[in-house]
Amino acid sequence: MKAVVDKGGCISCGVCVDTCPEVFQFDGDGVAEAIVDAVPAELEGAVEESRDACPVSVISIEN
Repeated sequence: MKAVVDKGGCISCGVCVDTCPEVFQFDGDGVAEAIVDAVPAELEGAVEESRDACPVSVISIEN
């Protein structure tokens, strides 16, 4: 699984960073980004929760 953030639509609310900081962080511009290429199996649920909680739906998951 790979998490992808559409940085152009991110509003920097921090839900993903708070929910799964092992996968998401803010970049230098304060926009969320995924920091791992492959999501570890034990974090997949947290990444899905981040995607579902994102208020602007800019997180997608690729298999």
